[in-house]
Amino acid sequence: MSLTDHLLRPLLSSSARPLLTHYDDALGSRVELSVATLANWAAKTANWLVEEFDVEPGDPVAVTLPAHWQTAGVLLGTWWCGGHVVADAAQARVTFVGPDATAGLGGATAVVALDPLGRGLGGNVPDGALDYLTEARLAGDTFSPLFPIEADTPALLGSSVDEVLAAARERATALGIGRDDRVLSTREWTLPDGVLDAVLAPLSAGAHVVQVTQASAEKLPAHRSAERTTVELT
Repeated sequence: MSLTDHLLRPLLSSSARPLLTHYDDALGSRVELSVATLANWAAKTANWLVEEFDVEPGDPVAVTLPAHWQTAGVLLGTWWCGGHVVADAAQARVTFVGPDATAGLGGATAVVALDPLGRGLGGNVPDGALDYLTEARLAGDTFSPLFPIEADTPALLGSSVDEVLAAARERATALGIGRDDRVLSTREWTLPDGVLDAVLAPLSAGAHVVQVTQASAEKLPAHRSAERTTVELT
């Protein structure tokens, strides 16, 4: 079973509840995704990776993106089809980069617009690259892996599905994160530690992630109050 199945399947019985809230303090934006909405973006991403790039279990997929709700969809979609999330684009089947990236555009590259409202790049797609949001939006809303995803399939920087899941659960325990928690995070989603602490640990516990990007110290008290957060990762 894929890492994404392990993380999302226990939550689908309460699919309407919020799972990820993303603030960008520099833009003044707030986007809230339910379990169902995040699963939908992950499914679209997984279908697109399989259909466009023939990604199979264990194939490396480079993700060089900031903490963002669209990054969550990319990561979960990659893991759902068995992709191996790496940082180095050199051997990757496809590389996900942000709209301001100047590197990693030589091979198969998916540019993620990081627009708060989920809009694509419009006519500003670099030569040879693909507009992730525009392209993946057309993919299917549900996903079933074409191949079995074994427990020892590499999932994150060489660590297997089972190893990553165990590490996420250990981090959740160490950080004091439980199912009813609302986790305020200002951490970057670096590989592997940032993703483990701010994404995988909360999801493995069934907690709600409130991620603040480009955090403003002046706005954090208001975020804590509005979101009723119970755990903080800074």
